[in-house]
Amino acid sequence: MKLGRNFFYSLILYSLATSFVFGQMAQKPSPTREPENVMPVAPDTNKRSLTEIKTQADFDSIARTYHQGTPFALPHAMFVIDRKDKNKIYYVNTQKYRFHKDFLLANYLVAKGSDVYKPIYIDENRRFVVGTIAWQKTVEKFTWELYEGDLATAELIQLANDTINKTFFELVSYKPNSIRQEDVSAKMGIDRVLQSDIAKNQDYLALNTGEAVGRIHIIEKLDDTVEIGDNEIVVLKELPLSLPPVRGIIVAKPSTPLSHVNILAKGWGIPNVYIKDADKLFKEYDTYVYKLDAKLTKYNLDPANLGDIKEKFKSPDEQVPPVNLMVKSLTPLREMRKKDSITYGSKSANLGEMMNAKLVGVIVPDGFTVPFYWYSKFMKDNGFDKQIDEFTADNDFVHNPRIRRARLEKFRKELQKGKFEPKLRAEIIRRWRLQLGGRGVFVRSSSNSEDLPNFSGAGLYSSVPNVKTDAKLIEAVKKVWASLWNFDAYEARVRNYVSQTDVFMSALIQVGVNMDRGGVMITKDPFDEQNKNAVYISAVCGHNSKIPDNKGIPEQILFNPKSNSVVVMTLSQQENALAFDQNGDLKEQPDFCAKKGRVLTDLQARNLAKAALNIKHTFGNQKTQDIEWGIMNGRIYIVQARPYLEK
Repeated sequence: MKLGRNFFYSLILYSLATSFVFGQMAQKPSPTREPENVMPVAPDTNKRSLTEIKTQADFDSIARTYHQGTPFALPHAMFVIDRKDKNKIYYVNTQKYRFHKDFLLANYLVAKGSDVYKPIYIDENRRFVVGTIAWQKTVEKFTWELYEGDLATAELIQLANDTINKTFFELVSYKPNSIRQEDVSAKMGIDRVLQSDIAKNQDYLALNTGEAVGRIHIIEKLDDTVEIGDNEIVVLKELPLSLPPVRGIIVAKPSTPLSHVNILAKGWGIPNVYIKDADKLFKEYDTYVYKLDAKLTKYNLDPANLGDIKEKFKSPDEQVPPVNLMVKSLTPLREMRKKDSITYGSKSANLGEMMNAKLVGVIVPDGFTVPFYWYSKFMKDNGFDKQIDEFTADNDFVHNPRIRRARLEKFRKELQKGKFEPKLRAEIIRRWRLQLGGRGVFVRSSSNSEDLPNFSGAGLYSSVPNVKTDAKLIEAVKKVWASLWNFDAYEARVRNYVSQTDVFMSALIQVGVNMDRGGVMITKDPFDEQNKNAVYISAVCGHNSKIPDNKGIPEQILFNPKSNSVVVMTLSQQENALAFDQNGDLKEQPDFCAKKGRVLTDLQARNLAKAALNIKHTFGNQKTQDIEWGIMNGRIYIVQARPYLEK
């Protein structure tokens, strides 16, 4: 079994898959519905509950199992402790009763029509303590747990732990399901199992479910000698920082759903899964065409038939990104709106939209943008546009990735040496000093080929951190322009059928934020569509760029509005943090916050979630938002918001 499932109580929560110490949770029952794939059972209607579990057979006789027959099967049974009746415990026949409320009503322990939420989950001096006991195969232990919104005190947790372990045939460890529950139980001295403990031995994870037909290509090491076709299902021994478009992705090393590779997979609408030892398991399939069907809890990989191949191998039409090359003025973010993305790029336009929305509790750092016009003029003035035409007509460049990489690297160096418009140089420096006070700035890429309907462009282009001099500022603008032609970006556009002669780059010049903590968040539970208004947060100490770059496992948190709870899915495994040094440069330093415990407090996570939902509302409340954030001196800064590509 890959991981545990959590607290099966009176509220359905969510199904959340995570990587490495990034556990996967399955749906729990609610007052109105049950998760899918519940194994039908024939309950013993004469047995309502047991007051003691003396054997495994006793547990099996009342336990219910979701996804039975899969690696995610998790036998579990509800319990109710009645404090009014000398702490009597009822091990509920969970095959007979779906929810705690059903059992309490059927046995006249609560009156029909009475409130069964606040008196059970919120009140300190409550009559009942209710929860679930489950067998966690990953750690080979029984655990007991409370609904993550439960505000049980240390005294109630201790009472439940003592009562259960006096009446159960073997040790049952406490499994906290929220930051609050972890904090309350941390110093109690009881045996605990955390979510991160359960996920350690995971061997399958569906980061992005779906079907794909493609040629199996097992890649030991992804370098410039490897040519990847867009009709392939790649099997990767190591997770790359980026990848050209393919039909499906199988990795032998776990990832996070906010990694750039997974963001790209969602944009392409392809399955992306982790399968332990996939490179060895599928070695004999290499070069053959297979059909991958990746579901949340299992996958199938079977030889494709001719019908599958004909239906799935069609290529889309070429995408021509929209652009406005008529605007010359360098424009402050506060004067932009979302509609201006065709002039300044969506990154700048979206920041302008948020700045004008005057979001409470959120700061958008000030900045201005050099529009697409000036990049286009720079390319024409130096003859670089003609070189692009020559590249696309050269067979060696088109068909040999090593040659392509070498020529693009040389091309970018030539761009760095290109003649820069003197008037533009003077205006950039003037505005930097006048509008931004000459403070350290990040020069950020914002192309017209990002955030297209079926192409994200996330992580493909360069940004230059904390620039503080005139000369470095102009060089940074040219570096951002040149990043349009880095190898990974070129490959991604080719394989997403984006016209190479219609792409342009703007440069956003924005005040730098020396983040105490930073990260990425999305306004959804990425693995449960029905868990509305959830916010999923990845956080690290220092600057947030470590998350998109896949460097270490971040702290991963889910805010669940249904239960008003904050659940820590994984603790940070970062050993270092990015922060400004004495010269203001962004440098790697020893991790300075996570070693003390978690990266985010409960309050910080809640404030971030509130900000994320406000940002989603700003952009029409229809599309999930992918948001880059930072915290400095206790205040939340937003440095990017873009649509999170759905399947």
